[in-house]
Amino acid sequence: MMDYLLIILGACCILIGIAGSVLPVLPGPPISYLGLLLMHFTDKYQFSTKFLIIWAAISVATVLLDQLIPVWGTKKFGGSKQGVWGSVIGLLIGMIFLGPPGIIIGPFLGAVAGELIAGKRSSQALRAGTGALLGFLAGTILKLVVSGMMCWYFMAKLIY
Repeated sequence: MMDYLLIILGACCILIGIAGSVLPVLPGPPISYLGLLLMHFTDKYQFSTKFLIIWAAISVATVLLDQLIPVWGTKKFGGSKQGVWGSVIGLLIGMIFLGPPGIIIGPFLGAVAGELIAGKRSSQALRAGTGALLGFLAGTILKLVVSGMMCWYFMAKLIY
């Protein structure tokens, strides 16, 4: 009976982790990893210690990269500190007021606004906004891939 509860909770964590890969308020990969751990604690389905350590490291690295990639993208496209802060603030404001579309639009508009406030030309500001957007999208894709792979391992363990 306890195994079934752990499997159900693990599956919920996997699904929430995938959703968290696109929603910035939830840390997707760590929640997906929790799903793997819950399955591991059952009597029937076990993962090796090496497997669990590797996926823990991947989860931590993904969270760190998700924070760094948008900043790198903004800077790579010529953005300043104001553009980076603008993209972060834009993400939060966009998420609150526009919902899911704001998660994509917010960092772009925020970076552009930050660069304009810093006195950059509009072409430079748009370039930095593009970098913020591409960085955000790259981080989101990375989280989706990592959470998706953990979902695959979870399902494969159940099926085979």
